[in-house]
Amino acid sequence: MNYDRILIRYGELSTKGRNRKGFIDKLKRNIKRVLRDFEKIKIEANRERMFILLNGENGFEIVELLKSVFGIQSFSPAIKTDKELENMKAAALDLFEKIHQTGHTFKITTKRSDKNYFLDTNEINQAFGAHLLKNIPGLKVDVKNPDINLQIEIRDDAVYFSCETIPGAGGLPVGSSGKGMLMLSGGIDSPVAGFLSMKRGVEIEAVHFYSPPFTSERSKQKVIDLTEKLANISGSVKLHIVPFTEIQQLIAKQVPENYSMTTTRRLMLQITDEIRRKNGGLAIITGESLGQVASQTLESMYAINDVTNTPILRPLITMDKNEIIDISRAIDTFEISNRPFEDCCTVFVPASPKTKPKKEKVQYFESYIEFAPLISKAVENTEVIVIKPQAADKEAFDNLF
Repeated sequence: MNYDRILIRYGELSTKGRNRKGFIDKLKRNIKRVLRDFEKIKIEANRERMFILLNGENGFEIVELLKSVFGIQSFSPAIKTDKELENMKAAALDLFEKIHQTGHTFKITTKRSDKNYFLDTNEINQAFGAHLLKNIPGLKVDVKNPDINLQIEIRDDAVYFSCETIPGAGGLPVGSSGKGMLMLSGGIDSPVAGFLSMKRGVEIEAVHFYSPPFTSERSKQKVIDLTEKLANISGSVKLHIVPFTEIQQLIAKQVPENYSMTTTRRLMLQITDEIRRKNGGLAIITGESLGQVASQTLESMYAINDVTNTPILRPLITMDKNEIIDISRAIDTFEISNRPFEDCCTVFVPASPKTKPKKEKVQYFESYIEFAPLISKAVENTEVIVIKPQAADKEAFDNLF
């Protein structure tokens, strides 16, 4: 008997009260979006569990995609039977035999939501344990560290069997905490900031500043590839590519060199804030880590933040570089970020940027320049691309599905 469904456990969503239904509905929509290429599946959800009915679709591919969906604590490929004991035993044995290898140990874990079922939990464990031991020669029980844990869930409507619990991504469903604009540079840090924001339920749109001919098409493609990695999690991400050459050249010409980085960041923040306003965002997300570079000292942040009252989320603020790199490797963005194509910040970085800029000084330097028309022009000419996930790996296939 092959798996015919995937059972999804909510985890953190189970702590939600009257808002719980909204979180579950958001998770269901996100799963539908991530699995939109699988036309035959059907998703059923209630307060306790969610089921994906496979209806003949490729379960291996679906499992791989579910691993990155925030809001899922764990999930299990499962089969469903009626409550007739002999039918249950036959299904359990058939499923177990497909997984069991010589020398494997096992245990039974039963959850009896239907308290009216004629066997209690211990009786079910004993009945199914005895059935497996009788029919599989050499099989042994190990309740502490088994190779196979046959899970039996007896609910009001049916009985569900599974032999594997796959950890989910945890967190909250993307979009359940509102929308934020991710300032995506192309470096290691900002994709990680986007990932961690999505884990707390934030829907992201990415904003990238592009300065041709100083930055190349390959640097632009690098950012598109990073966005695609984030889209694998949420189902899709809108990428805003802002033309920034004219503004950067003006800054380099009019602002003292040691303050040019501060002004550049202030202009980026103003443009991102305007894109946020036009697209219904509630926050701006950055990959800043305290003290990592000159623009990320507290003094710099204070001077840069002066241009907006919009909340700025900094998920990496207390992390060191090694922690950030570890996450970037885990989400498969590290190698892309390390491609040797410079972004607009690294191209125009001054030799000695001010690490403790004064807000009043940067305001004074900027007072001689009319930036407002240039900001409006940059926003107006921003290119918008909707990035969708990569295709699932078609080569692998699990014969249990």
